[in-house]
Amino acid sequence: MPKATNSKFKTQNSKLYIAKDMTDNIDIMDELDVQDMDVEGYDSDASDDETGQLYEHFRFEADPGMQPLRVDKYMCEKLPHSSRNRIQTAADAGFVHVNGRPVKSNFKVRPGDVVTLMLDRPRHDTSIVAEDLPINVVYEDDDLMVVNKEAGMVVHPGAGNFTGTLVNAIAWHMRNVESYDPNDPEVGLVHRIDKDTSGLLVVAKTPKAKTALGLQFFNKTTHRSYNAVVWGNLTEDEGRIEGNIARDPKDRLRMTVMPPESGIGKEAVTHWRVIERFGYVTLIECRLETGRTHQIRAHMKHIGHPLFGDERYGGMEILRGERSATYKAFIQNCFKICPRQALHARTLGFVHPSTHKQMDFTSELPTDLAQLIDKWRAYLGGTTRDTFSNK
Repeated sequence: MPKATNSKFKTQNSKLYIAKDMTDNIDIMDELDVQDMDVEGYDSDASDDETGQLYEHFRFEADPGMQPLRVDKYMCEKLPHSSRNRIQTAADAGFVHVNGRPVKSNFKVRPGDVVTLMLDRPRHDTSIVAEDLPINVVYEDDDLMVVNKEAGMVVHPGAGNFTGTLVNAIAWHMRNVESYDPNDPEVGLVHRIDKDTSGLLVVAKTPKAKTALGLQFFNKTTHRSYNAVVWGNLTEDEGRIEGNIARDPKDRLRMTVMPPESGIGKEAVTHWRVIERFGYVTLIECRLETGRTHQIRAHMKHIGHPLFGDERYGGMEILRGERSATYKAFIQNCFKICPRQALHARTLGFVHPSTHKQMDFTSELPTDLAQLIDKWRAYLGGTTRDTFSNK
């Protein structure tokens, strides 16, 4: 049950106490909006608590030997995927507490202090329950496993998707491993991909493995590439997109791109290169320097080439091509073949946390994406180069 502010804090040995329905790589402050308190993990149907009671969502205990540190910096270290600006906003609203009292963002945390994030609604109970769901495990050892996720499967429980997720399936797969607790944030998924994106993910079985792998993602030493079909015929053969990723104020389920110098959002860099051209769409490879929410989808939309089939970013409209009924029917057929954003996490590389050897994995294109590409190849075969001039 959620804890209220009038409950007494107990001193515990563990350094980190974190709600069970969150993982280390989720930006837990992304959904924090002081006006509507739309926070990931909330029961969205619950009404505002008019009593003024606050509920504990995250708790940290400062190490005995640490030097005094501003609370906003301290929480940024503990929640590396949350922006300092978001944390400061939460503190200004009275949601950041130290030893049971609200503090401002410049408050200095000292050894033994208990820092909590308190919000005005209880968390939805999303303890991970093992479910017998099919998953494609492409590699596994005592430290980790690599999974090839199908499109359509949500990675982690959250609002509207509390069962049937990849995390539930992993819990079932690991049900006979006594040391693996699916509700322990020190093990499990190291990173995420969107529900309708397919491809490779790495899962840590031990705290040591998760720490080591997490550091590689944080330090940008992992190797990840995606294949995507985007609208339009890119003028260059390769390119680099740099632009901060921030929540779109007009649609909180969508991200937008801000100038790097704006100070808004999180730094993001995507490298792309053309694999194959089909005139009105292009098959590309994307490599990430950073791993922000919807990064590829938002970046490609930003340069005028949204992902084919990506409804949230405008890719379900006919953005290039002909006005003929035949062409429109062809596109609608393509949407039926691949009814999602045409994006696949194809390669994943990292250093093994125990053997220290480089591990590299490649996933073949899923059937829907492969069929979509074949259909465009066949379409291209029935045209001439002049068909695509100035398109």
